[in-house]
Amino acid sequence: MAPNGYAGMTSISVSDRWFALRDRLLASRSFHRWAAAFPLTRPVARRQTRALFDLCAGFVYSQVLLACVRLRLFDALSSGPRSTRELSAQLCLTLDATERLLGAAVSLRLVQRRGANRFGLGMLGVALTSHPAIAAMVEHHSLLYHDLSDPVALLRGDMPETGIGRYWPYARSAGRDVQPDQAAAYSELMSASQSLIAGEVLDAFPLARHSCLLDVGGGQGAFLEAAARRAPHLRLMLFDLPPVAARARAVLFAHGFGERTTVTAGNFHSDPLPGGADVISLVRVLHDHDDQAALALLRSVRRALPTGGTLLLAEPMAETPGAEPIAATYFGFYLLAMGSGRPRTFEDIARLLLVAGFDHIRDFATRTPLLVRVLTAKATPGTMPSRHVN
Repeated sequence: MAPNGYAGMTSISVSDRWFALRDRLLASRSFHRWAAAFPLTRPVARRQTRALFDLCAGFVYSQVLLACVRLRLFDALSSGPRSTRELSAQLCLTLDATERLLGAAVSLRLVQRRGANRFGLGMLGVALTSHPAIAAMVEHHSLLYHDLSDPVALLRGDMPETGIGRYWPYARSAGRDVQPDQAAAYSELMSASQSLIAGEVLDAFPLARHSCLLDVGGGQGAFLEAAARRAPHLRLMLFDLPPVAARARAVLFAHGFGERTTVTAGNFHSDPLPGGADVISLVRVLHDHDDQAALALLRSVRRALPTGGTLLLAEPMAETPGAEPIAATYFGFYLLAMGSGRPRTFEDIARLLLVAGFDHIRDFATRTPLLVRVLTAKATPGTMPSRHVN
């Protein structure tokens, strides 16, 4: 008779039999009691129990973080420790509510006890004050949490509109009819979050050997500015939707980069990219698009590059060791709510690049691959790819 869960299978591998045995053991309450009591298995049992509870309680943890951000708790503690009573007055909370929030924040390492009824920043709280973009993303995620209130409806496509989809209007409309006020909202968030990764990308792949950089989907020019500071000789080009391009032009001129920069407004789903650059960057752009649109974009990049020109692609990638849930879970469901795109492995992207007319595909190490990985590819000599998408 086949093991539980495998009835009806004609052939069962050794590994399947092992997993069937494991599953029966883990489902047994008597085994749980033994494992929790036996000295050698007790630490494992406790870690597994904690991991399962963390999955159940994760939403509560994120809401505690959101409350800390909205109440500006980390700002209140950035100048030094405060007493519970001082924080109660500053946060406009009752003493009981303040104590409850602080207890939760301490448990999450956002806040640290500094003696009787005094609190300072914890390790994670310091990180949040050092990177304002993280707080902006925490605020932004309230839209995602609302969209995930019914994850089954989201998976089945029963939600005609989502908050994340409205926030990123170009995802569902392929860039058509994006209004200036919509572009302003998401461009500011993109610009803030670029500061977390621009340095990592440029450390992994310096641009000293290149003469002209075109940043496609470059938003307000945050990555372009970082590249300009690293390589003063570099000519700069930016391509984005008309309302975004207008903002980029104003920001780049205000920051002193206008004389070096050419900003082109257009839609890369329908308009050709401008030529003249020997390196084109796609920074957190490709994963926003489904395979057909992504391939079309890569072909457009290939047409804009000279033979031997370089594509610089940077984004989080699926199956990154140590960061597997980030792509598969976070980006998988974020992009589902957005209505376009999917996380891809390095190999997935490489296959698209080969079809689009690139070769010499290389992976460059970054300090924080959880946030971003970098690859480059060379424009292959030979026939330019057509506009037709398979």
